[in-house]
Amino acid sequence: MEKMLIFNIGLLATPHGSTARRGKEQGQIELTRDAWVLIEDGKIAATGAGSAPCVPEAERVDAKQCLVTPGLVDAHTHLIFGGWRQNELGLKLHGAGYLDILAAGGGILSTMRATRTATEEALFEKAGAALDEMLHFGTTTVEAKSGYGLNVEDELKCLRVIQKLDETHVMDVVPTFMGAHAVPPEFQNDRQGYIDLICREMLPAVKAQGIAEFCDVFCEQGVFSAEESAQILEAGSRLGLRAKVHADEIVPIGGSQLAGSIGAISAEHLIVCPEEGIRAMAQGGTVACCLPATSFYLGSTFAPARAMVEAGVPVAMATDFNPGSCPSLNMQFVINLGCLRYKLTPEEVLTAVTLNGAAAIGRAERVGSIEPGKQADLVIWDAPDLDYICYRMGSDLARTVIKCGRIVS
Repeated sequence: MEKMLIFNIGLLATPHGSTARRGKEQGQIELTRDAWVLIEDGKIAATGAGSAPCVPEAERVDAKQCLVTPGLVDAHTHLIFGGWRQNELGLKLHGAGYLDILAAGGGILSTMRATRTATEEALFEKAGAALDEMLHFGTTTVEAKSGYGLNVEDELKCLRVIQKLDETHVMDVVPTFMGAHAVPPEFQNDRQGYIDLICREMLPAVKAQGIAEFCDVFCEQGVFSAEESAQILEAGSRLGLRAKVHADEIVPIGGSQLAGSIGAISAEHLIVCPEEGIRAMAQGGTVACCLPATSFYLGSTFAPARAMVEAGVPVAMATDFNPGSCPSLNMQFVINLGCLRYKLTPEEVLTAVTLNGAAAIGRAERVGSIEPGKQADLVIWDAPDLDYICYRMGSDLARTVIKCGRIVS
């Protein structure tokens, strides 16, 4: 049996439970001073305060009176893509909007072309390097979407890359199918034809492949309407894929209401989420996965996360790492923005990037908190307390990252 004892912890900060925390519960975390954590065979065996137990056979890790939290959970990324889109920065600086760039054949469609021509090996190597960087910043579990293939062959290719990453990288990588990310050029004049392709060919092929757990759709003006999104998500649900919705990112066309009404596991972006969308998500038990770094990068408004918490919507936060609207994979920056722009408390932010993030990808029973029986994913921070990692910007404060009971960064 492999054992590790983390001792001399200045402050152990963690939410508790195996479901998403909402309302006042989101800010109710456990803070233990002078703590220790015992890990056995990759799982949390015990935690406590005061003198650490004597476990002679355990690897001893001195936290040096620093903060320890659960490993961060990045519940929304577009990890698998070919190329980059740095050339779009100049267009944005001259006033071009996201939908303007997409309509001109850039944006998602530009990445689609690069992804289609990329080999599986090239996509695997590129995404693996990104995972290494994420791990260094304290992320230990990540969701990854397809969505840059936009045909049967290349969507399946992207999902195979995700599976291989999950099997070979120390990071847990959770797969989402997102063939409904955009309408590809070959279907520009036949939107329904592409929706039929997703429902009748892509989704059955994805089901047969047996990799994806979720089906996501970009419910947005000029992309997929709420009615079209519902059609795709229903087809996915019939095949056992749980629903996710890119909702209310630019124009509110009913995405958050749709997510709440069908009980989607999460609605994502939500930059311009209306009050009726917040109510629907609260009633449907949908996790609001907010992406503040995208708002920062696009210079747009920020999602009403504070109002969501107060309305009883469980709020998670993630990077939205992608080559166009958020080329950042740093969850520490997301933590900063959660306090500074969403006006969430440090305790609410910690829950958002750990337990609620895990709930948004169906992993809350396994990761997202430090309690007996859960996977031993932890971060030892160069920080005395939780406020410090929310307050400091521009520095990598993750000193030691532990994944499944082993030091990995």
